[in-house]
Amino acid sequence: MPENVNLLVVTLRLRVKNCLAWCGLILLLSAAVVAQPPSPRAVLGFHPTDDKTIADWGQITDYFTKLDRGSDKVLVREIGKTTLGKPLIAAFISSPGNIRNLDKLQRISQKLGDPRTVAGEAELASLLKDGKTVVAISCSIHSTEIVASQMSMNLAYELATAADDETREILENTVLLLIPSSNPDGVQMVADWYRKTLGTKSEGTAPPELYHHYAGHDNNRDWFMLNLKETQAITKLYWQEWFPQFVYDVHQMGQAGARFVIPPFHDPPNPRISPSIVREVGLVGYKMAADLQAKGIEGVATNTTFDMWWHGGFRSAPYYHNSIGILSEAASADLMSPVTISKDQLQRTRPARGLTSPLATDIAHPDAWEGGLWRPKDIAEIEMTASRALLSLAAKYRHRYLKNFYELGRANIQPDKNSPQAFVIMAGQPIAETVTRFIEILKWQGIEVHQMTHELWVKHSPTEEFHEIPLNSFLVFTNQPQKNNILSLFEKQVYPNRINANGEPDPPYDVAGWTLPLQMGVETYEIWDIRELDKYRGTLKKVENIDQVRAVQNLGPSGGPFAKFRNPLRTEPRIGLYKGHGSSMDEGWTRFVFDTFQIPFRSVTDAQIRSGELPYDTIILPADSENFILRGLNAERYPAEISGGIGEAGAENLKKFVENGGKLVCFDDSCEFVIKRFGLPVKNVLNGVNRRDFYNPGSIVKIEINQNHPFGRAMPPEAAAYFTNSSAFDVQSTGLSRPGESERPPEGGTQNVRVVARYAEKDALMSGWMLGEKLINGKAALVETDFGRGKIVMFAFRPQHRGQSFGTFQLVFNAVEKN
Repeated sequence: MPENVNLLVVTLRLRVKNCLAWCGLILLLSAAVVAQPPSPRAVLGFHPTDDKTIADWGQITDYFTKLDRGSDKVLVREIGKTTLGKPLIAAFISSPGNIRNLDKLQRISQKLGDPRTVAGEAELASLLKDGKTVVAISCSIHSTEIVASQMSMNLAYELATAADDETREILENTVLLLIPSSNPDGVQMVADWYRKTLGTKSEGTAPPELYHHYAGHDNNRDWFMLNLKETQAITKLYWQEWFPQFVYDVHQMGQAGARFVIPPFHDPPNPRISPSIVREVGLVGYKMAADLQAKGIEGVATNTTFDMWWHGGFRSAPYYHNSIGILSEAASADLMSPVTISKDQLQRTRPARGLTSPLATDIAHPDAWEGGLWRPKDIAEIEMTASRALLSLAAKYRHRYLKNFYELGRANIQPDKNSPQAFVIMAGQPIAETVTRFIEILKWQGIEVHQMTHELWVKHSPTEEFHEIPLNSFLVFTNQPQKNNILSLFEKQVYPNRINANGEPDPPYDVAGWTLPLQMGVETYEIWDIRELDKYRGTLKKVENIDQVRAVQNLGPSGGPFAKFRNPLRTEPRIGLYKGHGSSMDEGWTRFVFDTFQIPFRSVTDAQIRSGELPYDTIILPADSENFILRGLNAERYPAEISGGIGEAGAENLKKFVENGGKLVCFDDSCEFVIKRFGLPVKNVLNGVNRRDFYNPGSIVKIEINQNHPFGRAMPPEAAAYFTNSSAFDVQSTGLSRPGESERPPEGGTQNVRVVARYAEKDALMSGWMLGEKLINGKAALVETDFGRGKIVMFAFRPQHRGQSFGTFQLVFNAVEKN
């Protein structure tokens, strides 16, 4: 080859090499630019939590998707769909190495959550060495408490970009499961409403509808019942897949009290919560408080308002799964608009239990806030500080938290002479679909259930003789990691008799009793001993899926988790369900029950009732107050077209509807409106009664049912009803006075009242707490009366309470049937 040609070839090769080098450098630089985590401002065009800005759910998911693409510390997964079909997401945030090894870290957490799967001390030591503390933080389940959903983007970005030692330790030693909102439908609704009303008289108000399609505020009351799609998806993430050691639920509260409420909580603790959990909850709260105090943030309170008794909340359910549940409540702004709170407002605010005044300083509230401007960014700063306090604690004491989590589970699988050995769900119950749903609820939250393929001889108490339990019953042994959860769901609650110095009851936060088999009408018994268990253990078949249970019950395949039930009605009534503007959770739960049982109905609006066009056989008034029904939303804050309720014209139209042959069915609170407006010979004996004389904040009570009345069809003679500050009727004119009597024809007039169910004559309390029971003993709990050519049905209690009280659903179904 000629020399000049050689020179040309070498030159070309050098140029190609240089070109490739430059191209490689350009690609590396481009990749570095692309890989930079985007800030929320860069994606949204504003900084989340700034005044009068709001990101909707589409924007929030878009931001987290882009953060996932731009950071090797963030992985975003869709964990399910919401009730209205939106994506429900969780962001996994940790070090790049941990993100690459998420599957391994998940398996470690699963093993620590079930000590029976750990082979021995050597494997345990390895798990504790390699495992990471799993911390779940969930934001804005109550979507008018909107700031946390906006703050979540700032928290994720900070963890993905900060390079300080504390952040590095957090990322190395923890896996954060960050849920930007466990109620995306509500976040979208609030964002739409806020933007629509910005600059109007309605700015900062709550949307004029439930912020969860069915449950509204009660979406945080579903964590053992699992009625809602969001609850089901997150329960699966937590208690089937990841087993977090911490669950932190971020909330807001009213405006004119403390600025921030955190643990330790108020008394009483539930005896089924480990004392270790109680202490750890308090420790986290004090760490948060100390970090907030160090930043000079005033108005932080502990030991107030919220207790550790009840089961079914986002942060309280984890206690029964051996996890540390944390709740925080920040004072609210007007959604994303700032507010000014005066010292006088704080002075006039009724103090929360445990505090003397929002302005007073004491051990639980050492640095009072005296008022001023309160902005969304103030809330966000508090929530960010609290979140990082939790994460730093979880990171610094990683080994300790993992070991404690394991030890709590191991303690639960040891023999215990002070608790039942098992609970039995009896075979042959006529409510096969309900029994199946009950078992599905247990299994979904990680409880093991066994089918009996052979009869067993058992004792229902330590002192009883053995007797036989039939095959195809189901056993739930208590010596499993979920022991405290099992006991708290099956046992009857006995709330402590807490009376203050004034002789008044100290109310629990939420409810006092919730025993699930009682609410659902499922027959279960304690088992304290099983004869020759080792001999028959091989005949017990672990329930692997719900279709196995359905087959035993002679039911067809489910078609998927939490499938709908068959329509139970024998007729096809035209049902209208009153849905006023505002947020009636009882209306939402009634819709949920009808949708779940595939019962057709239509919502009836204020305008429809005012117009008098009511083409229905039956109209249902949920447990709404007279003021809500008649007056609705306040016209000073809401547009005229959605304010004002049904008004006087609507009340008269309801009367005409019944007089002309319609049926009006009323639940609990709405009965008082009907009694007054229709002049019925029925009185709520609890009206005006002082709490010292009667109090029932949410308990299960016994009712006696007249099975000869059409409403008593397919009901047992006694049932468990849910009573929550409910009613008890004294009836002046009675067609059916006691269960068991036959129905007599009306004795004349249009107000012959027939009692279908009464509260028990004695021992009415079945689970929870009730003072002054004698005031309701023997009083009417369900009545029917003639009015013109129509009928009025009044439930003194809520027969569809939170979609949980399956045991009284049948009374509703019977009441809405065509007569």
